Amino acid sequence: MISEEPVAVASADGVTLEGWLAVSLGASAGMVICHPHPLYGGDMENPVVVRVVEVAGGHGLTTLRFNFRGVGRSTGVHGGGEAERADVGAALHHLQSRLQSPDAPIVLAGYSFGAAVAARVAVTVTLAGLVLIAPPLALAEYERLEFLDSFTAPLLVIAGTNDEYCPLPALDRARAQLPQAAVRIIDGANHFFFGTLFPLGEAMREWLERLQLGQSGRRGGPG
Repeated sequence: MISEEPVAVASADGVTLEGWLAVSLGASAGMVICHPHPLYGGDMENPVVVRVVEVAGGHGLTTLRFNFRGVGRSTGVHGGGEAERADVGAALHHLQSRLQSPDAPIVLAGYSFGAAVAARVAVTVTLAGLVLIAPPLALAEYERLEFLDSFTAPLLVIAGTNDEYCPLPALDRARAQLPQAAVRIIDGANHFFFGTLFPLGEAMREWLERLQLGQSGRRGGPG
């Protein structure tokens, strides 16, 4: 069972974000997780987001999941993906302040809309890794990821064989654009990973093991 504490994350433009922080005792690294599209019911309670928290926490990482502006108890209004970049930056800053070192490594993860926002933020900050789960490559505004060719940290892309918003042809194009990325395909998974949350988590767990982050941490109570 994951032990999380509620936190309020202050964005640079005055928005306050609702979040849940899970502190791993002795953790030397952390992960911020971004949820899917707010206008289609996406929030930090999404099962994919929760699964990522479980896997990262089990690996000894301190985790922070949060609601984008205008979602749940977060103030502000939906910003179409642009304003939400400030939300991700605020979450990264907040998590950094809760880790043992001011330069402790942080991985950024996002699912669907959250992946699109996370990818844009990733090229502007220093990260230990980036996880893009089901990036919505079938949608015109998100169909290309070549801007990530300047991203030099480890990059993981996870999608399903039956994902209607991240279809295999689009994923193949992304793979060609980003040869440095580790791409994991979950057989039978659709965009929502119904019935396939376990293999999703295993794909991320395997990748985290190779990163060797947070190995000494133990999941603890609120800190």
